[in-house]
This record gives sequence, structure tokens and C-alpha cells, in this order.
Amino acid sequence: MPNKVLVFGEQRDGEFRQVVFEAIAAAKQIEEDSEVVGVIIGKEETNQVNQLYHYGADRVVSVAHERLAHYTPEGYAQAFRDVITKENPRAIVFGHTAIGRDLAPKLASRHKSGLISDVTEIERTGDECLFIRPIYSGKAFEKVIIKEGLTFITIRPNNIPALEPNTDRTGEVEKSETEIADLHTLIKDVVKNTSSGVDLSEASVIVSGGRGMKTKENFKLLDELAEVLGGAVGASRGACDAEYCDYALQIGQTGKVVTPDLYIAVGLSGAIQHVAGMSNSKIIVAINKDPEAEIFQIADYGIVGDLFDIVPKLTAEFKKILV
Repeated sequence: MPNKVLVFGEQRDGEFRQVVFEAIAAAKQIEEDSEVVGVIIGKEETNQVNQLYHYGADRVVSVAHERLAHYTPEGYAQAFRDVITKENPRAIVFGHTAIGRDLAPKLASRHKSGLISDVTEIERTGDECLFIRPIYSGKAFEKVIIKEGLTFITIRPNNIPALEPNTDRTGEVEKSETEIADLHTLIKDVVKNTSSGVDLSEASVIVSGGRGMKTKENFKLLDELAEVLGGAVGASRGACDAEYCDYALQIGQTGKVVTPDLYIAVGLSGAIQHVAGMSNSKIIVAINKDPEAEIFQIADYGIVGDLFDIVPKLTAEFKKILV
């Protein structure tokens, strides 16, 4: 009987997050010839279940309960309890999202198991599986090996490519009955504080602004460029402190860690706290009028000039090509 690796099918507004498909690809690397089982938790079953099969899941298990309408660590931990007992997996993979970072360590503690968080790469050497993760704010990397027992793993979005979807692969969803005890915390409603249609932590393109934007209104320039590129808008801690934008957009050591394909840094000095959250972006473009700005030291391409002149021109040129 093959070992099993579970993948948490995290959803937002009824849609699977992109990192779920990346987690399935990661699960297939952890154990050769393993059975990958997607786990869906919520108030009711989703009709998107075949997407998990398209991206490589071998089976899908669903836990549905009225008390699981919104995420709570207590409720979701209870929902996972019976699935873990029944499936007896070798590992469980989560996206390194807000929920994954909250739920995985709670489950690992409850099951007295190991946790490897923020994995950006997986290597196999013979029978060993090496998990690579950044440490010291991305200044170094460490390799971790699972020796034995159940292990919980979170993977950073946009680092482990998802498999090519195969729409011929479909399957059924297996219902897992469970009892959810009264929860100490009850969420009545969730109010979003950002209007961006693209999730910042999973965006392939990010246009990010710093104090050089000067005003809240000027962030509209970044919104326009990001919209043309199909990306999201981010910001430095300085821009958030100056109330140019919401803290939900903050990228850096005390904000979100992102790894997009393209990161456009606009009016950003390149402070070490900000760089810690975006330095692993695949291509970095910096726009700053100061040729000595530290951001140019890590940028692949640099534009020295007035952002208020350059950004609208970039938006107009990209519109000609992409729209």
C-alpha cells in the first residue's frame, strides 16, 4: 500500500487558491509513488472538486459541517482529526498562506509531529527528500530532512510549479463524517479591507510603491499599471505608515513575503526590511530618481527618473501591447 500525502484544499470565495495546485505538485515530490489526497473543509461540498483531480490528486475527501462556514483554527483542526486518523498520512501539505501558517503548526502540535514551514524548493537525493526554506530574512537557506513520523509542511506560493492540468482526470469526492464540538470562537462575518482582485501573496506581477509616491492619490498610478499587467499592488512599510495605502498591502519583514515573476518597485529606496519580503522575485524592475538608491543593487533592470513621468508612459505602452 503506497504512503499517503494529504493536501489542504484551501478555498477563498468558493475557489481553490492557486497554491493548492502547487501543493499537489509538492506532495508528489515528497513520497515517490505516494497517493495524494486532497482534503476540502467547509460548510458544504464544492463543485470545483475536479480541479484537484486535474492537477494530480488521486483522491479527494470532503468534510462539510455547518460550523465550518468560516475558518477557525479550532473548527478546522477538529475537521482534520478524523481524516488524519483514517488516512494515516506520511505528510500533510498546506499553502504558506495566512490560514496555512495558522493551522499547520496547531495540528503539528496537537499530533506531536514535526513542522517544516515556508518551503520554497524540494530536492530528492536517492531515498531522501530535502526541503529548502529561507532563513534570516532570506539571507540564507537551510535544507531539512524528514526522518520519521507524520510531518506538516507549508509551501510558499509561486515557488513550486503546479503540474500541467489534465482535464481528462476526474473523480468523485469521498465524504468524511465528523462531529464538530461547540466552538469557543464564532465568526459572524468577514469584511475585506482591500478591493484588489488579485491576491498579493499569489500574484505573478506586483507593482509596489514606497514613500516616493508622496500621496495616497498617487497610488492610483500603480493601480492603473497593475490592472493592465493583471497584477496586484503592494507597498513598503514607509508608504503604509504615511497612510498612502492600507497595511494589507505591506510587503517586507513585518508584512507579506512575495515571490512574483515580475516585481516593479516604484519610488522605493530598498530598505532591508522591505527587501526581505521581495528579494526572491524572479525579475525585479526598479524606478527611482536617485541613482544611488539601494533598490538598484538587487534590481535586474533599473530606470532612473521621475516616477510620475515614467509610470504613466509604461502603462500606456503596456496597454498598446496587452489590451
